[in-house]
Amino acid sequence: MSKKKALGRGLSALLSDSEDERSEMDITSPATVELMTTSNLNEIAVEEIETNPFQPRQHFDQEALKELADSIKLHGIIQPITVRKLSDHQFQLISGERRYQASKLAGLTALPAYVRTANDQQMLEMALIENIQRENLNPIEISLSYQRLISECNLKQEELGDRVGKNRTTVTNYLRLLKLPPDIQIALRDNRISMGHARAIINIDDSSSQLFIFKKIITDDLSVRAVESMVRELTQGSKESLVTKPQGVPKEIQQLQSTLSSHFGTKITVKSDGKKGDIRIPFLSMEDLNRILDILKI
Repeated sequence: MSKKKALGRGLSALLSDSEDERSEMDITSPATVELMTTSNLNEIAVEEIETNPFQPRQHFDQEALKELADSIKLHGIIQPITVRKLSDHQFQLISGERRYQASKLAGLTALPAYVRTANDQQMLEMALIENIQRENLNPIEISLSYQRLISECNLKQEELGDRVGKNRTTVTNYLRLLKLPPDIQIALRDNRISMGHARAIINIDDSSSQLFIFKKIITDDLSVRAVESMVRELTQGSKESLVTKPQGVPKEIQQLQSTLSSHFGTKITVKSDGKKGDIRIPFLSMEDLNRILDILKI
């Protein structure tokens, strides 16, 4: 528990320059020791600052940047950026890339900056957490940031939840988004569908069924509730086949029904007397039929 507090105070030291806050930090934290090395406000030439390679935000609203640049022209930089020193005349952004980009648009030649010392591991973790907590990232950027914190900073999901102030279920839901087909991830990133739509779709294992529902959302402007209802219709059969064990149905037939139901995204019924039988594939609409025919390559 003390380790989590120490790391949290290290991040607080990065984002705040209050002498009172720094005096309260847990000095046993390695991150805190390094961050306390330098703390003065400096004027740094724009050409001496390079962007943060660990920046999780992939897309910046150009119109919003222009508005910020116009504000900077009138009022200057109200909140200094934060950088780390690489050499005497080379610095790297830790936080404040929007301010940095807008300042360049505004024609500023120097920026007020707090200088910190941090290694690459700390840079990655601080940049990711700072952006998750303070920037309006889209769900896919948040998901990718969570994934990087887990894989590159060696955090477990419980630890990650503590760092970003989210419970484990929320973290898991974001990570599951990365399993969606690329088309759906792009639509979520571009705000064409909501997080609620995506969370409903992810409950279907078959990618072709996921894409079918996604297209229905776009063409029919479906609500989240409508999508959840459609998903229940499609998954009911496969869930029932996994949970229930019909009496008298051979195990091999049960497994086949489950596999087919998952593959087609709808309840499949297989009947056999050991010599002959039939396979029943229901569909919800003509579009659903076409989806199934596409899977069958007919």
